[in-house]
Amino acid sequence: MTAVRDLQVVLGAGQAGTTLARQLVDRGHPVRLVDRTGGGAAIEGVERFAADVATVDGARAAVEGAAVVYHCVNVGYHLQVDVMPRIQEAVLTAAETVGARLVVLDTLYPYGETHGAVMTEDSPWSATTRKGRMRAELDARYLAAHAEGWLRVVLGRSADFVGPGVLGSTLGGAVFPAALTGGEVPGLGDIDLPHSYTYIGDVAAGLATLGAHPDSDGRVWHLPTAPALTTRQIFTMIEERIGRPLDISVVDAPRPVGPFDAVFMAEYAEMFYQHTEPQIVDSSAIEKAYGLTPNPLPATVEVTLAWYEQLLAAH
Repeated sequence: MTAVRDLQVVLGAGQAGTTLARQLVDRGHPVRLVDRTGGGAAIEGVERFAADVATVDGARAAVEGAAVVYHCVNVGYHLQVDVMPRIQEAVLTAAETVGARLVVLDTLYPYGETHGAVMTEDSPWSATTRKGRMRAELDARYLAAHAEGWLRVVLGRSADFVGPGVLGSTLGGAVFPAALTGGEVPGLGDIDLPHSYTYIGDVAAGLATLGAHPDSDGRVWHLPTAPALTTRQIFTMIEERIGRPLDISVVDAPRPVGPFDAVFMAEYAEMFYQHTEPQIVDSSAIEKAYGLTPNPLPATVEVTLAWYEQLLAAH
């Protein structure tokens, strides 16, 4: 009897890829987690694998034997416009060669400025920024590959990440350490506007669910995201948890702050509209289709603070 091929290959060992790898192991799958070095802490049930997936040979070696490939690769912000298209072509070729399904972790960038309209999977792709247009072009290519019948593809879009292990987010390493140590907590743009944040565990659960359901293929899904609150409301949750007011500093224009250096913020400037208009994600489609429920934001704040407390205690 021929064994059923079940290997799940996660490309990218950052905050999303690593959380997803653990999620897939919990679901009983053999998992390979790929990045350029193959290093990092051992994760039970996960094979660490070194490959450069910006090359066809590297991507092909990484996905050998895969039933499902999850593309969670990202690169330095200032490199994305040049490098992400190359990675896409290598990953598409590799996934087609081995006959695997491809699940892509995506962003909200293709929508561009929404002027506060709720984002659904039917929202127009109106991006005018370099990175927004690049992401829209990549997504059109992914969906075309599926429509043309040579590769099975599905896309999962996420709002800004938040949660344990999430450092490089506007609600991550810039906020929680400062909140816990009494430092200045930056709030980007208008913190009284509703802004969706996606719990990193829900990113992983959503991608794993799409990976488990071939009927999801051929379209974009919004990953499970709790109803939007204002960033100030989330700061208030943090204050209630730590028992003291935050020293909030409103960052009303792109400038270096926290872990975001001058190079990053110069590139991020074109995306700063995300903090000067409401960013509201509706994820009801995936919730209804597959019975998923996003983690409530108070619970997310609680577990994230606990993780950062442990991180700070270790240093």
